[in-house]
Amino acid sequence: MYGTRDAAHFLARLILGFIFIMHGWQKLHTNGISNVEKGFDAMGIPAPALAAQYATWVEFIGGILLILGLLLPLVSLLLILNMLGAIWYAHRDAGFWNADGGWELPLALIAGLLAVGLAESGRSAADHYIRRRRGARVN
Repeated sequence: MYGTRDAAHFLARLILGFIFIMHGWQKLHTNGISNVEKGFDAMGIPAPALAAQYATWVEFIGGILLILGLLLPLVSLLLILNMLGAIWYAHRDAGFWNADGGWELPLALIAGLLAVGLAESGRSAADHYIRRRRGARVN
């Protein structure tokens, strides 16, 4: 049972991590942070320069950390805050459906982040081994 659970947790982290890495990469290399900042400013996001940096790096580095299974509760919280900002500023007026620019995808990402961030990380995550070395109870 643990092998299946570990594999499922790893696959969820891998998929979520890949999605966030790609979105961070897009902001960094495809669009450029200065263009992301301009877009955030146009959407009325407070402190658009800071918000553009935050979104870019929390997505890119956070995605890597999700895949590694490192600092999962913290990384998940930071990415959830990022997705809540995306829902509020970029998607809320477009309705629910992703095809219409709505908040369906960020909401689904939040669900995944809650699952991997709050669940036992399993043996495929770096957090598991860190807790084990510190003598904490691990499953």
